Amino acid sequence: MTSESGPTRLANFLFEVSMLKRTPRTGYQFLGQGSETVAEHSFGVVILAFILARMNPEADLIRTLLLALFHDLGEARTGDLNYLNKRYVTANEDQALADAVWDLPFGPELLKNWEEWRGGVTLEAKLAADADQLDMVLELRRLETLGSTQAADWLFYARKRLKTDGGCALFDEIVQADPIHWWFERKEEYWVRK
Repeated sequence: MTSESGPTRLANFLFEVSMLKRTPRTGYQFLGQGSETVAEHSFGVVILAFILARMNPEADLIRTLLLALFHDLGEARTGDLNYLNKRYVTANEDQALADAVWDLPFGPELLKNWEEWRGGVTLEAKLAADADQLDMVLELRRLETLGSTQAADWLFYARKRLKTDGGCALFDEIVQADPIHWWFERKEEYWVRK
């Protein structure tokens, strides 16, 4: 995959993917607080996809993880469009991803995963979509406990977008939990003893 004029195609692809570490998610500007990059979001989505797939014995874990891992890859070229942006601006994510992977040996696999994700029909696609929502739910719940008055409204609509029983059950757990409870859980042991 090397060329006489520059780095390997694979290196170029990796630099493109790394753009996601600097690509901001745009919905938080409407919430008035919070921020994250697409890469930070994708990390959370993969962790949640793992959990949701493990909660559902019929799910193919690897497929679920791959759908979650690459679901926002095209945003390295298009940027992140939030729900309001998408009413007025159309990003051709299909073409962006196709252009990003067209000559890579694993390009057809990524495109197939993308089509499954976009179709949203398979169990794995539904689990990955729920993981996508639940990652935002975790941040909304954190912001809600810090006093964000809009976060509760956003949580209400995020719940309506969930597609699986496992996703709904995990949502209910998240919104009832205190985001810093894990930190204080063993405060005597961690904070007092040396």
